[in-house]
Amino acid sequence: MRALHLVLTATAMLAAGHASAAGIDLSKPYGDKYGCINKNGQEVAADKMLLLTDKELITAASACTFSDKQPQADGSLVVTAKCEVEGEEGQAPTKFTIKRSAKNAKKLVVADEEGNVMGEVSRCK
Repeated sequence: MRALHLVLTATAMLAAGHASAAGIDLSKPYGDKYGCINKNGQEVAADKMLLLTDKELITAASACTFSDKQPQADGSLVVTAKCEVEGEEGQAPTKFTIKRSAKNAKKLVVADEEGNVMGEVSRCK
């Protein structure tokens, strides 16, 4: 009986871990104020903008198209992307980490490969 309890406990823990890893849903766009305004195309010029969709990350100066998304055990999402930067030729490969905000679970934080926070985004209305 004790062995069965241990197996059930371990299974529940694995399921809980898996659920949190799948916790970031990008089926609807996230953005800061200007990112959400521009979610349907460039409507407002803004020098600071962040828009996150299931396929791309767009800032005022760059557009990154996702090629791979890897859920992590801590619930974050590591995204591999190719980015076009305004004023530069070609595309550069890069990685981003997307995780829930420590201050507000409804918001997401986007950080670059070095861990520098690019911004915090909310689900667009």
